[in-house]
Amino acid sequence: MTQLRLVTLTVLTLIAFAANSLLCRMALKETAIDAATFTSVRLLSGAAMLWLLMTWKKTPPLQHGSWRSGLALFLYAVALSFAYRSIDTGAGALMLFGAVQVTMLLAGYIAGERMTKVQVIGFIAAMVGLVILVSPGVEAPSVLDSSLMLMSGIAWGVYSMLGRGLSNPAAATAGNFLRAAPYTIALSLLSLPWLQLDTRGMLLAALSGAVTSALGYVLWYRVLQHMRAMTASTVQLAAPVLAAIAGVMLLGEHFTRDLLIASVLILGGIWLVLRYGKR
Repeated sequence: MTQLRLVTLTVLTLIAFAANSLLCRMALKETAIDAATFTSVRLLSGAAMLWLLMTWKKTPPLQHGSWRSGLALFLYAVALSFAYRSIDTGAGALMLFGAVQVTMLLAGYIAGERMTKVQVIGFIAAMVGLVILVSPGVEAPSVLDSSLMLMSGIAWGVYSMLGRGLSNPAAATAGNFLRAAPYTIALSLLSLPWLQLDTRGMLLAALSGAVTSALGYVLWYRVLQHMRAMTASTVQLAAPVLAAIAGVMLLGEHFTRDLLIASVLILGGIWLVLRYGKR
């Protein structure tokens, strides 16, 4: 894969990640849909989209992926939805991507990966920028919400690590979504007493599942094949910046000096990690 193609696919993936955060916030904050229904519609829509894609390509999806990845995908999605019912958006983003960072960096370190000195500087700059981005106005979340968001980040880190070295990322993603479906159905049945349907909320969940999750995760599994774990973990720090910018453009949030400084630190830090990685 050429460098330009890798950069393009990575940018599209990060846009999808940011869109997922935006759609989740919009649905759970602005509509009446419950977290379990949002999760179920999201994952089942993703599974349906990928099943259609694999049918068109005549590829049996269940011959790819794994039950471990399917479970990690489900845990990430359900924990994220329930945490975002009441948790502050900034605090949630910090905990989510912080947990992803720690999970993937530890996995990379155990696998023998090491950062150069310049990469360490870039990583620290990106983390400082992320703290600046989410710090203003953060309210202390509950222990339960914090635990759920940390669980979501750890699950996503595990899901990402399990996706490295795959020969067919699209089929693996399809297989993982289909394997997550039974967990999703069980969640829906258990949550029937608290069911709250909302047309707009379900549309947002379906868009998140079929487009920004299903297709976005296919792209993520593709770019993972060309990144070290430490690089992949740092690159994801761009997602909160993109989500914040989308909030300014689509939700009428204010563009602040802190947002500008944080964006420069995070994107600059990512550039250092990518530019000065060990060959």
